[in-house]
Amino acid sequence: MTVGHGTGILSAGENAPIGVFDSGIGGLSILRALQAELPNGNLIYISDAGHAPYGERNSAHVLARSRALAAHLIGQGVQALVVACNTATAAAIDALRAEYPDLPIVGVEPALKPAALLSRTRRVGVMATRSTLASERFVRLHQGLVSQAEFILQPCDGLADAIERGIESDDASEIIANCARHVGAMGQFGVKAGEMDTLVLGCTHYPFASEHLRALLGPQVQLVDTGAPVARQTRMRLGPSRQQTGARAATETGRLQLCTTGQTGPLQAAVKRWLQLDCDVDKLNV
Repeated sequence: MTVGHGTGILSAGENAPIGVFDSGIGGLSILRALQAELPNGNLIYISDAGHAPYGERNSAHVLARSRALAAHLIGQGVQALVVACNTATAAAIDALRAEYPDLPIVGVEPALKPAALLSRTRRVGVMATRSTLASERFVRLHQGLVSQAEFILQPCDGLADAIERGIESDDASEIIANCARHVGAMGQFGVKAGEMDTLVLGCTHYPFASEHLRALLGPQVQLVDTGAPVARQTRMRLGPSRQQTGARAATETGRLQLCTTGQTGPLQAAVKRWLQLDCDVDKLNV
């Protein structure tokens, strides 16, 4: 993956980029999956860290920020938009699709249906932000699946923030403490009848705490996140004619531009840590 900068945005005729945004660094779990699914695709990623956290803000705030970021990315000529945030998807994706009906817009939501299909005990834990769990979109999703499994819903206040703060530190104690607190509040995990054998990571930040959750839960509990399904859906929405545009796309890896509305250091450190890329980050005023 080649790293691009603010002056290097590709035009629509040169394999137009896919725009991706999140409230912070959690969406990098989606970005990582998009890179694997579309290695020739150009990507623009925006961390809205200057206006985070979304998960503990009201829906009007999240909708306003989503509209601003979408408008900016569309102004850069993106061919598709990925809302790489559960909270923003719940609050804004219907409005964005209504406002930009000709643009493929892909969101994320907790993977309840795949988890229900995987679970043998029919008890599934769901970790998500309070805003996601309270959203109408999530409530509809949950109600449509209650006949397939019992879902134990856990609002994980503080966990996404702890993951953000832990990027530039080798001290994972705050992340581990948050994971232990929320897992402990959910009940018994395991593969016996009445136990939760599957855990949905219902926030894009949470896959970056998966090693700590795995240590708490053991190897038999299945962890389910949404990165790969979102990437596959994005590829399908692009269609075969736009998955690789032009001769250069078939032979060159895609370019990545990173932007943030907050401090550049945390995003730069997160990309280095989780995507193994050492690159610059552009400061964005949106």
